[in-house]
Amino acid sequence: MATVTTARPTHAIDWAAVREDFPILKRLVHGKRLVYLDSAATSQKPAVVIEALREFYRTYNANIHRGVYLLSEEATAAYEEARRKVARFINARSPREVVFTRNTTEAINLVAYSWGRHTLKPGDRIVLTIMEHHSNLVPWQLLAEETGARLEFVGITPEGLLDLDQLDRALEHPVKLVAVVHTANALGTINPVREIARRAHAVGALCLVDGAQSVPHMPVDVQAIGCDFLAFSGHKMLGPTGIGVLWGRLELLESMPPFIAGGGMIRRVTLAKTTFADVPERFEGGTPAIAQAIGLGVAVDYLSSLGMEAVRQHEQELTAYALERLATVEGLRIFGPLDAAQRGGVLSFYLADIHPHDVASILDQQGIAVRAGHHCCQPLMDFLGVPATARASFYVYNSREDVDALVEGLHIAKQVFGHA
Repeated sequence: MATVTTARPTHAIDWAAVREDFPILKRLVHGKRLVYLDSAATSQKPAVVIEALREFYRTYNANIHRGVYLLSEEATAAYEEARRKVARFINARSPREVVFTRNTTEAINLVAYSWGRHTLKPGDRIVLTIMEHHSNLVPWQLLAEETGARLEFVGITPEGLLDLDQLDRALEHPVKLVAVVHTANALGTINPVREIARRAHAVGALCLVDGAQSVPHMPVDVQAIGCDFLAFSGHKMLGPTGIGVLWGRLELLESMPPFIAGGGMIRRVTLAKTTFADVPERFEGGTPAIAQAIGLGVAVDYLSSLGMEAVRQHEQELTAYALERLATVEGLRIFGPLDAAQRGGVLSFYLADIHPHDVASILDQQGIAVRAGHHCCQPLMDFLGVPATARASFYVYNSREDVDALVEGLHIAKQVFGHA
């Protein structure tokens, strides 16, 4: 099978050339240049990832792990190489700590089901924050209802930062788990997860980090953070949909029962009893997302060729420029920190008294794709006192010209609604 290379010069990155790697960005929307500002929902895919999927299905499509014929062996090798790539990308101690899931949501549910259902007792406490995505809230609500555990929530400061004093107060009593988002998808806030994990461990609690919005955008080192679980999605980091990752400390994963039962996750089955495979196969029952995992591996190669420090610097500079330009739009309220160093490339805003859905529709007519809604953070929207926000989010293929187009589009929205 062919090898897709993503080698890139070591000198300063030409971000305009990076944009050329993404075929979809060449299309027109309503006759306008596509300005894609919804990467927090899903990222676009470079040609090398698209080609990797095509190559798999055209040349070595087969099921994995049990076939002794060439195609199966090639598919197995590529699938497991993708696991090794992911492990290196987040500095896992071993590829065995990397479990492939469908997405961040499934990864968190795996922990709630497999660890939580067999660990928690009535009265045990789980600490969350009010900025969590529903995927890091609803599973714990269901678990609490089933086990009798209790949920407690840490609030935010007026600047949109996590209130660490509230966290300390929550940790004054016994806690089993602290589950926290790394970069908040509706606020952009970057939480100090290394410090949060340290404080959780100091009182004997585990720490789960939702890395859906951080792993694609900055260096993430699970050993440096010191967390116990990390969850993230492939489709937000230039990879295909349908593939995600749960990283967990090996000793924890080995202590957990299976999540999905069936083929592929067993060692020996009799009519009376089943013994299970070792980690990570124990958690990957059924035919996995083979092509998607391979595509994720190529996406990891692509991001690694750019360098995650460079990715973070590019987005931080773009966010700082966006904050400066958006400040000129009268009637615009931005949520979250106003310091680009404290946030990811996610900007949620409310424009005058125009509903965010209307703002997004007008921007769409200008070829600009943004998200509008509660962003799966309804409790946070309630706290902010708004029904929804519009959200622009940046990635490696965005530029200052995209920010300028957004600002121009917002002025058009104001004119349409009589706020000029």
